[in-house]
Amino acid sequence: MRAWRFRLALAAVSAALAATVIAAGPTAAHPGVGAASARVMTAEGPVLGAVDGGVRTYQGVPYAAPPTGERRWKEPQPVRSWTSPLDARAPRSACAQPEDQPPVSIEGGGSEDCLHLNVTTPAVRRTGPLPVIVWIHGGSFTYGDGATYRASKLATAGEGAVVVTVNYRLGAFGFLSVPGLAAPASLGLLDQQAALKWVKRNAGAFGGDPRNVTIMGQSGGGYSVCAQLVSPGARGLFSKAIVQSAGCAGPDGSFTRAQAERNGHDVAVSAGCDDPRTVDGCLRSRSTADVIAASVSGHDGYRPVVDGKVLPEAPSQALAAGRFARVPVLHGSTHDEMSGLAALDETLTGIPLTAEGYAQKITAQFGKDAPAVLAEYPVGDHPAPGAALSAVLTDSEWSTAAFDTQRALARYTRVHAYDFAETESPYFNGFPRPSSFSLGTGHMTDLAYLFENDIFEPLDAARSELSRTVLAYWSRFASTGDPNVREAPSWQRFTARAPYVQRLASGRTGYTDFAADHHYAFWKGLSTSR
Repeated sequence: MRAWRFRLALAAVSAALAATVIAAGPTAAHPGVGAASARVMTAEGPVLGAVDGGVRTYQGVPYAAPPTGERRWKEPQPVRSWTSPLDARAPRSACAQPEDQPPVSIEGGGSEDCLHLNVTTPAVRRTGPLPVIVWIHGGSFTYGDGATYRASKLATAGEGAVVVTVNYRLGAFGFLSVPGLAAPASLGLLDQQAALKWVKRNAGAFGGDPRNVTIMGQSGGGYSVCAQLVSPGARGLFSKAIVQSAGCAGPDGSFTRAQAERNGHDVAVSAGCDDPRTVDGCLRSRSTADVIAASVSGHDGYRPVVDGKVLPEAPSQALAAGRFARVPVLHGSTHDEMSGLAALDETLTGIPLTAEGYAQKITAQFGKDAPAVLAEYPVGDHPAPGAALSAVLTDSEWSTAAFDTQRALARYTRVHAYDFAETESPYFNGFPRPSSFSLGTGHMTDLAYLFENDIFEPLDAARSELSRTVLAYWSRFASTGDPNVREAPSWQRFTARAPYVQRLASGRTGYTDFAADHHYAFWKGLSTSR
């Protein structure tokens, strides 16, 4: 899988969005000081939240000490306790990041003082503890924050859940590796583990069960979940996992130390700290803005690093060998992951892709294999050349890795697999759609069904009904490790003998032959012939 091509496309989409929309960030839709208050006592001190719209929310709660000053590039440290109520009725800063990639980057760029989390739970206390869902946001380990993903719908679905959305250090502050820099290789993963330890200490204060924790993430957050399945430091901190749009069995979820250090060297040079003997002190003397300016921006600069300690081996290798936390996993992808890239030229110029242009793009990407690809995906089998390109890019770069991941996991643990295949999902607010074909459900747009996030168009009636179905599945899985609920179509396990994949779509939720639909055998045969 070469998902970097999508990330390059997202960079171009982001540039176009910057001209038409305001970068996403926490908005007035968050419960604020006008809402009724709710107080809880955490292990660190009292916290004052808000009650609004059927949920209690607690925002900007610190789970570790600010990683600033001498704590920059250090493992997360315990937060200092407090005695006066902490006002948690509004979100706090996102982690420091470039602002060049709306809608995933956060307006204002965040700060280094960012190790906060947000808790959403039903306003009415239930009898018995609730399952806990810990959401790890995506953004290629460089962008995003937890507060953007408001979780009222997820917290109140089914029998309810405590939903925790987490900030973790990003980019050069969370995943930088430079020879001479005294820093763990994957501080962002360590931050996530610190947040999970906070959950273990404090879930009960919010009505949650610290023994029933599901980690959940999409894209970069999904790759984070892949890494936490493998990391020894995360063992015992969660009991289930939800992975969305991240092929753990593919190559995109981690860097070798050599790869990370090549990128890190470029950052050090850009910061004027190219002497390995003094790089540690030199980088620590730079301001937040200076480090961001020197950083690798875009979507390819940072990944968890295979260092033999925080991440002992690449998730793809660990899954194949069964060396991971064998918890129940819900895993899947969107049916049209790459539709945004396939439509990019048309949405920017208004000119649809032609059949000749489709053949040229396939030839440029696949070289000597292009005739085979064009024969497998004839343009006449699709509504438009752009739709054919979307299918090729999705199947080759995402769907194959998704199915590989499900097969690898299923050899050792319980797996439920899905294909989010709604024919027309909400898109990014303010960005035009192509006229020649439907975008279907592309990368990230499945999140509109799970969270209240201002970067997406609102759900209409049909998609709201699908949202309720998906939320019911996700909630039930977090509670029991099995997504099946009486009010929704049956969802069987994915096994080696019966690789069942659930299609998620309005009026069409049920079994889908994922391998056939996404031409899995063709792509596996093509990869072995190279």
